Amino acid sequence: MPTPTPDQERPSVLPGDYNPAEYSAEYKLLYLQGLVADKAYEAITEFLERQSEYEIANLLESFPTQNRLLIWAQVPENLKGEVLAELEFDTRQPLMENISSKEISLFTQDLDAQDISEILDTVTESVRSSVMATLDEDIRVQVNKLDTYADWEVGSYMDPDLIQVSDSVSLAEVQNWLRENDELLDDESQELLVVDQSQQLLGLLSLVDLIKHDQSTLVSELIDTAVTINDRLDIQDAAAIFRSEDIRFAPVINSYGELVGQLNGEDIMEIIQDDVDSTMKNLAGVSQDEELFAPILTSAKSRSVWLGINLCTALLAAAVIGQFEAVLAQVVALAILMPVVASMGGIAGSQTLTVVIRGMAMGQIGGSNRLWLLNKELWVGAINGIIWAIIMAFIAQLWFHDIKISAVIGFAIAINMTAANVSGISIPLLLKRMNIDPALSASVILTTVTDIVGFMSFLGLASVLIL
Repeated sequence: MPTPTPDQERPSVLPGDYNPAEYSAEYKLLYLQGLVADKAYEAITEFLERQSEYEIANLLESFPTQNRLLIWAQVPENLKGEVLAELEFDTRQPLMENISSKEISLFTQDLDAQDISEILDTVTESVRSSVMATLDEDIRVQVNKLDTYADWEVGSYMDPDLIQVSDSVSLAEVQNWLRENDELLDDESQELLVVDQSQQLLGLLSLVDLIKHDQSTLVSELIDTAVTINDRLDIQDAAAIFRSEDIRFAPVINSYGELVGQLNGEDIMEIIQDDVDSTMKNLAGVSQDEELFAPILTSAKSRSVWLGINLCTALLAAAVIGQFEAVLAQVVALAILMPVVASMGGIAGSQTLTVVIRGMAMGQIGGSNRLWLLNKELWVGAINGIIWAIIMAFIAQLWFHDIKISAVIGFAIAINMTAANVSGISIPLLLKRMNIDPALSASVILTTVTDIVGFMSFLGLASVLIL
């Protein structure tokens, strides 16, 4: 069956034997919107029963708060715990306000420590204590371990539930143990963690080696080297290691070399996605905590701070223009052309800024290559500045038939685009050295620089050449 598109009319019902994978996320959203509008509660429940916890979480985050509560009430009980763990904090919190500790205990009884820790971050201390008292001892220990780490540390993201074997046992013993505990391995498992008697990590045992070698062979003879991650390392640095080493998972050790957990590729992908979302919001001057369907006043408040900062920078640029009131009053053409200079500089600077911030996020900028990049952007800005200066000067000559005006706009564009490219790399590097997130404030500073340099060069040259 062909995949329906959002442009198609929403069906009143979906086929009883339909395959959810054949329908796009947006198509499902349109279908669910119709069910919510009709208050078709039974149909909502039937629809949600066919979705995974990831799909349900995505659908919930695609509705305003009031509709989320309605949909949440229809989520199958056996999926509520997994759905809660997949939701963003701001989406999860309102859904849990009226849920008792007894209900939360039921939701979490089959979840792993990571998901339980995620859910309990949303509740009060008294509810947390009540839920923790109902957990199995092993799970409770793991949840408490996760909670000892700061939000930015690897330990708070690791999976403390490990499949580890001793280096002193034979391959036959390992295989027998895995058969007796067949729930330990999932479809993605390819290696086992090998430790000694003191829980020191020794390396990895691949499942291929486990099968193909003589079963009397000791595990210690087949240990592969493992790329390890320290539990106190910044999670962003850990993500960079995953990218550079091209690994699917990494054992997590503490400062004593003891194995405490493992960091999985899916967790790193989530971190990278969150980092991308955060960077995009910061570049636009939007709070990291603002979600798409946040209440109106919440969104307005979170954005007003950067709007105020932007207003201050705009007033600063306006003050620069005010210093050249005399030349603007005499030559109207300058007022017409002035926005072109600022716009060309702003675009050139933004291009550089985007590339640089991405490179910084990927861990690609540091040491001696910073000077090389600065020199590169200087020449890129100069070359593009000269090219577009000539083009704009030619256009201005055709438009106003004044060689002085053409020269002013040409020189101003060349100067501003060069300065914009240099600023696009130097500003984020300077902010990083000051321990300020470049994505959060670099764009505002860059806009101010390109506006002021553009207006100063344009109007300053006009004052010298025309007046």
